[in-house]
Amino acid sequence: MKIIVGLGNPGSRYANTRHNMGFWVIDELSKQWNISVNKTRFEAIYGEGVVFSEKVILVKPQTFMNLSGSSVKQALNYFSQDVSSLLIVYDDLDLEPGVIRLKPSGSAGGHNGVKDIIQKLATQDFARLRIGIGASPSEMEAADYVLAKINESEQKVYQETVKRAVLAIETWIQFGIERAMNSYNQRT
Repeated sequence: MKIIVGLGNPGSRYANTRHNMGFWVIDELSKQWNISVNKTRFEAIYGEGVVFSEKVILVKPQTFMNLSGSSVKQALNYFSQDVSSLLIVYDDLDLEPGVIRLKPSGSAGGHNGVKDIIQKLATQDFARLRIGIGASPSEMEAADYVLAKINESEQKVYQETVKRAVLAIETWIQFGIERAMNSYNQRT
């Protein structure tokens, strides 16, 4: 079983923001894999399906970004899984738009949602897929930047990045984190 959690903030106010890249990826996976993400449990909406002969759970925590850890922990407990089945997908200010990076483990890197997950799971040994959103402009606070609506000129880059993220996740499911990293931890 694989549990793929996309981080974001619930509600239409945040729908088209950089901080919701994790939700964007879950939405694209849902569409491409024909998995409805409409069940509610463990402070999240989620869906279940089978992809490449593997049971897959797609999760969008509804706790708001900085409190994602309790939802992730509840999902793992509900499905009786440990962190080896987990992939967290989220935005990253340290990567340029268009860049994705997979890692098997690591620190929160300043991301409060990931920090909460590490704290609640009491480990940082879970796979993650970071989606580059670029640094905030010097005249703008990082919090305002990540929560700002994405303008039309950025849409295409992010949509293409989400599609690459889907391919990376498919590789992770079929062949593991190392092969996914080797294939996708580079800019196209």
